[in-house]
Amino acid sequence: MAVDPHPDRPWSPTYAAWVDELPRWLGSGVLRSRVPHPQAFGTRTHLLDRAYGVLDNTALHRALDVADVRLVRGLADTVTAETVVLRDGTEIRAHRVIDARGLRPDPALAEQTAFGIVLPTSAAAPALGDADCWFMDWRRDNGTSQTDPPSFLYAVPLSDDAMLLEETCLAGRPGLTQGELRRRLDTRLRNRGVEPPANLEVERVRFPVEAPRHTSDVAAFGARAGLIHPGTGYSVAASLSAVDDVVAALVAGHDVGKALWPWRARAVLSLREVGLAALLRLDPANTAVFFDAFFALPVERQRAYLSGRDDLSGTATTMWTLFRTVPPPIRRTLAEAGIRRS
Repeated sequence: MAVDPHPDRPWSPTYAAWVDELPRWLGSGVLRSRVPHPQAFGTRTHLLDRAYGVLDNTALHRALDVADVRLVRGLADTVTAETVVLRDGTEIRAHRVIDARGLRPDPALAEQTAFGIVLPTSAAAPALGDADCWFMDWRRDNGTSQTDPPSFLYAVPLSDDAMLLEETCLAGRPGLTQGELRRRLDTRLRNRGVEPPANLEVERVRFPVEAPRHTSDVAAFGARAGLIHPGTGYSVAASLSAVDDVVAALVAGHDVGKALWPWRARAVLSLREVGLAALLRLDPANTAVFFDAFFALPVERQRAYLSGRDDLSGTATTMWTLFRTVPPPIRRTLAEAGIRRS
């Protein structure tokens, strides 16, 4: 049984992932677009040797077949280990409940915010220059100074004919406001010769990049279970990849939390939380330099940190390599973040 207020409605936000993160059972047909070599810009250009894709929400919704599942239309209000009470008062009892309601913004949690617009590819071209996709573009042509909290341009193709251009605050407590991000995006686009027409499709983003420690006796999944990367905010691919572990645990009658969080995964999460603490403490003037150092790492080191949810050795090696590579002021910030998290 599954409870969903709109089970037939595909999701509306733009979801993307590194292609090699997606589980094989999903198939390539769920991708709306695919970029073999996205680029990043700190103080210089980096060509990333790793394919990046935007998910087709309709195809993804169709691929997650629930034909054999009893669907209950409703909004869960109260959840316990064996009971769900809907907002209309309906009570549903189950042998085991999995809470996958996601996370709401919380002042105590670091969050990612973004404001974006969708433009025809031809109209967006001046903002991208020679790039097919900007995974991150930290240039300060968005009207900010070196002392302002930084934000980057995220520019990805949604199809052959449409581009999403998004001004993004990677992590903040709180994140930058929609109004500020919109102002920065407008300034950046004007400086690159793009004049967006009125009445464009827009996208507003705000979600926590960290989850509170799970203390409930209710099994959780997805972002609510902490399957969200504290340093990037990505969670969809990690959640899809964890489905098999959860199903196997349910079939065997095992604890879902333990299946999701073996000790290596817990240790990796702790290291990633150190990374988030460092991002929140990083001097705005050093942000672009920090990402220059990260994207100069070999792709296997980048992949270990960005995607290796239980790759403890790879994550630790990447963080140590980055620590040795960055300039002394950034190294001090990383060290202080590690000390405060220990």
